[in-house]
Amino acid sequence: MSQDSQHGKWSVSSSDDDDEDLPPSGTPSKPSQAPTSNHSSRSSPVPKVENVTLEVTRSSPVPKVENASLEVKPEPCPTPALVVGSEARQQAAKNQMNPVKYESSPSLAGKRKMDPADGSGWALSDSDDDDDDNAKKKTNPPPTRKVPSPKRQKVAGERPPSPHGRVYYIDEPDDFFESSVPCLDDMFRFYLNKVTGLDRKYNSGALHIRDILSPLFGTLKESVQFNYCFDIAWMVQQYPPEFRDRPVLIVHGDKREAKARLLQQAHCFPHVRFCQAKLDIAFGTHHTKMMLLWYEEGFRVIILTSNMIRADWYQKTQGMWMSPLFPRLPKGSSDTCGESPTFFKRDLLEYLASYRAPELEEWIQRIKEHDLSETKVYLVGSTPGRYVGPDMERWGHLRLRKLLYEHTSSIPDEDQWPVVGQFSSIGSMGVDKTKWLAGEFQRTLTTLGKSSLRPNPPIHLLYPSVEDVRTSLEGYPAGGSLPYSIQTAQKQLWLHSYFHRWQADATGRTHAMPHIKTYMRVSPDFTELAWFLVTSSNLSKAAWGALEKNNTQVMVRSYELGVLYVPSAFNMKTFPIRKNPFPFSSSSSGFPVPFDLPPTCYTPKDQPWIWNIAYSRAPDTHGNVWVPT
Repeated sequence: MSQDSQHGKWSVSSSDDDDEDLPPSGTPSKPSQAPTSNHSSRSSPVPKVENVTLEVTRSSPVPKVENASLEVKPEPCPTPALVVGSEARQQAAKNQMNPVKYESSPSLAGKRKMDPADGSGWALSDSDDDDDDNAKKKTNPPPTRKVPSPKRQKVAGERPPSPHGRVYYIDEPDDFFESSVPCLDDMFRFYLNKVTGLDRKYNSGALHIRDILSPLFGTLKESVQFNYCFDIAWMVQQYPPEFRDRPVLIVHGDKREAKARLLQQAHCFPHVRFCQAKLDIAFGTHHTKMMLLWYEEGFRVIILTSNMIRADWYQKTQGMWMSPLFPRLPKGSSDTCGESPTFFKRDLLEYLASYRAPELEEWIQRIKEHDLSETKVYLVGSTPGRYVGPDMERWGHLRLRKLLYEHTSSIPDEDQWPVVGQFSSIGSMGVDKTKWLAGEFQRTLTTLGKSSLRPNPPIHLLYPSVEDVRTSLEGYPAGGSLPYSIQTAQKQLWLHSYFHRWQADATGRTHAMPHIKTYMRVSPDFTELAWFLVTSSNLSKAAWGALEKNNTQVMVRSYELGVLYVPSAFNMKTFPIRKNPFPFSSSSSGFPVPFDLPPTCYTPKDQPWIWNIAYSRAPDTHGNVWVPT
């Protein structure tokens, strides 16, 4: 089948590059200052798009969630002053505050032509029979009339009934947060977040931010929050009352107006301080998501995929690694004491030192004073810069390649072991797969031990389809966290042949859209893992780095952070996969992969979610459509 027939036909009049190049934390779009032409059109919030032909599948049943014991409440919506993140996130917030209702009138059943009253400017078709219809119109043309646009309707109080059941519009119930130490996976220490509206069993062994910060895990003295998006008032409320005034350091990448808005958010919280990450390369972001928690009892690290905003902890699938409680070393211990077999302490200190920030010096010293020897994962980070020689293997995908080379072993028939990548954002890959994905990045992902083989195994890329988003708990606004743009997509239709659906029935999270990012190597029968990575890095060169100057230099734009699981660190040859992670059982030794295996390939009617085109042919789970403005 052709790529056009499988994923739609797009023709656009402007260009863009990596979706991760969007301005951070609510910065309005503005002209690029970069000298390159690839980013010349970033000033337009919605580009002019012509001849867009898309199909929206309407046959999938809408899932239902039932739990009659929960009290129904209106869902809180963000205020305009606190809309943060990419343009896609800002659009999602607008749609939630002022939804566009689906109208099933005949006038909206066919093509929706360009209409000055409708800010979208898209021409859409959901009919396979357009050619026949056009032939009939030529012989018997109908009266000319203007096609009305979907009407924006402000919704007061509760929204219309949700097909997911009455529990969708709820705040977290009182028993949503743990009152005792939850049953956790002490072997892998990999956890998903809790999702409001799911059956209770699908949240067992999962964690909410309030659980992480609760006194059950330690008596907090001070903390650092590294992240991309912040809602300071909401973040402060997640700390328990007894810790709510303890010092917090915010590490961010905002500049100019966005930085001023971020600082303004904290004017009522004198215990909140800021550290601005240096972003010296154009279009880089501070995308790392990490907590450093200093307790009276010791020290803890959490590396996660959630932004510090409520939407990311409400009805999205997120992941995290939570360290053990690291005890304090005896006084007089050397700085090299307390190292783990994975050299986690050394690598964490090196990552923090890369910020060159005085605000982090006291935290670097504190880490040196603690015993991190129980850590069984490897740190995989990215920091902005151009690196040559041995430094090329310090960051990005070349860091991952080095770890896989040194700490994994070759496997019989390894060319049959697929690579599975799962992410929530996609950058520009180039005009064909050889430019980056099937070249340097594939070589990294397929490295197993010191074998000189260069296998070419299947690569499965999991990214939600339009139908996945439409039928999700949040509906179309869930796509605000999936900022794949039409400008990028139309330049790389070849990439879409790799796409597979987001399916997680075994975890109960098929309809909690993913913001988690994971990469792994899996056996042909999908029962074993050769390695597993959870990270903040999406599928982009900005996050992972790209080789330059005839492969003698690597350039990385963004700060990213993740942890790598390899079987050798757990005295295993491979990781068995836990088929049904929920409800959680501490007796299970399998790895809790957060989606169903094997992956399901897109059908000819599936399209990847693209945030800045309209979807008005079928309603989402709240009776609304998606019309970017």
